[in-house]
Amino acid sequence: MQVSLIRKLVSKLYVQILIGIIAGIVLGYLKPQLGVELKPLGDLFIKLIRMLLAPIIFASVVVGVARMGNIREAGRVGLKAILYFEVLSTLSLVLGLVVVNLVKPGAGMNIDASHIGTDSISSYTSQAQHATIADFFMNIVPNSVVGAFAQGEMLQIILFSVLFAIALAKLGARATPLVDMLDLFLHGMFGIVRIVMYLAPIGAFGAIAFTIGRYGIGTLASFGQLMISVYVTSLLFIVLVLGAVMKLCGLSLWGFLKYIKDEILIVFGTASTEAVLPQMMMKMEALGCQKSVVGMVLPTGYTFNADGTAIYLTMATLFVAQATNVHLSIWDQLVILGVMLLTSKGSAGVAGAGFVALAATLSSMHKIPVSGLVLLLGIDRFLNEARAVTNLIGNGVATIAIARWEGVLDFRRATAVLGGEPADSID
Repeated sequence: MQVSLIRKLVSKLYVQILIGIIAGIVLGYLKPQLGVELKPLGDLFIKLIRMLLAPIIFASVVVGVARMGNIREAGRVGLKAILYFEVLSTLSLVLGLVVVNLVKPGAGMNIDASHIGTDSISSYTSQAQHATIADFFMNIVPNSVVGAFAQGEMLQIILFSVLFAIALAKLGARATPLVDMLDLFLHGMFGIVRIVMYLAPIGAFGAIAFTIGRYGIGTLASFGQLMISVYVTSLLFIVLVLGAVMKLCGLSLWGFLKYIKDEILIVFGTASTEAVLPQMMMKMEALGCQKSVVGMVLPTGYTFNADGTAIYLTMATLFVAQATNVHLSIWDQLVILGVMLLTSKGSAGVAGAGFVALAATLSSMHKIPVSGLVLLLGIDRFLNEARAVTNLIGNGVATIAIARWEGVLDFRRATAVLGGEPADSID
């Protein structure tokens, strides 16, 4: 009886991922060099998922918007999503600002910024110089459609997909065979996702083993106060802010967290929200969100709704200021908040986007030394796990909220699924 129970438990994906994460932590601690060498396992899993992102986003947006029929409706969904994203991003920035002022994790470090070498952050600061808002808007339009798909530029793919879907919607019934074919293609792509997800425990194992092996447990102790502050603030944002949004929607936040537990563990292990985007799209549709809303809101949220990144930006910026004894007035901090509303968007799509956005913020302020970023290099990977998980949950809640706002959420189905009923057993 116990053997069958253990087998049933181990057969669940989230248990396998959890085992992979624990094994990765142990291996990375005991055999650091071997842990570092296992990095390709995590990279390979993320690469397999990224291979599927462009076609899945394209097909989802086109099928969803084309079948919506009303182009104004599609525009309204987009505007509501952007408004929601901006409000939530601002709330996350303010929460991070309040907590870091109360806890002061950098106070007493007394770092002399003039003695900090900046070679290790030169790649981030050089990217930050080019990560302007004008560049961001220019980069939304691809030089070529093929290039956007080849490079996996999410916003560019979304723009082309929306335009193509609008063109198909105007064709009416003549476009139906093509839309049906894309829908069938989408189901095939999701089938590949299910196959790739079997490798998630191995990917999480390799990624976490690399992180512990490369940066070491000792790094956590050195910057423990900052790390705890970021994790606790992220948890507060999820419980208080996202919990309030779910309550307004009439649904359970805890039920939603249990529903996406597999994805949360994968993101925690790999520190990448992209690793679960296709799976999240399937789950949000199965939850009862209309396909068109899922196709537009979830991928767009990956750029515009980075709640965890926003928390990290405020806390990391003020940590550097506190550590280097730079006094910031309330006005200075409000200016920083305004700058971050822009830099957090301007760095979207750039490798190490959170770190690049932080460099862009410090560069634009001319008050906090950019060299202070070196202090965060050792723990950035650990902080990235917290912000990635927060981003994931935030984007899922955003999709539910916009669907509910639009009146296209199957509330009965959503309540049943979050209550524990299997999605495929509900009519």
